[in-house]
Amino acid sequence: MEFKVVKMEVPTNSNIIIGQTHFIKTVEDLYEVMVNSVPNIKFGIAFCEASGPCLVRAEGNDEGLKSIAIKNAISLGAGHTFVILLKEAFPINVLNDIKNCREVCSIFCATANPVEVVIAETEQGRGVMGVIDGFKLKGVETEKDVKLRKDFLRKIGYKL
Repeated sequence: MEFKVVKMEVPTNSNIIIGQTHFIKTVEDLYEVMVNSVPNIKFGIAFCEASGPCLVRAEGNDEGLKSIAIKNAISLGAGHTFVILLKEAFPINVLNDIKNCREVCSIFCATANPVEVVIAETEQGRGVMGVIDGFKLKGVETEKDVKLRKDFLRKIGYKL
């Protein structure tokens, strides 16, 4: 077995969601989840098939995000994983609906941070061992940091 680290491409002002699923119709069902969750959301989805033809299946309503999702999925090459890139919304707006999609087994990450995916590769194939989401911890928030956090949440409309 060999371990590899695969860097994901996350465009500016976008978020990435990476998860695992189990069925070919996932890409269509996730498309429906996205368009039914947030009006005007822009997204691209790519799903790595783990049996049969073992293809990347893709959908989306933004060709740029769809293209990058496909590129990320090819880089992962791990069976039954999916990559969603989105903008004009946040993961918090779609995550519960994605988790409730019947085929979705788990979510590895949902973030706008730089992401590295730790992959294990065997003779049979590849699997996701985990993700590295963002950067190393720098300390504990101060009162100034608390104020900045609260101000930010109000600025983007998540708190009164």
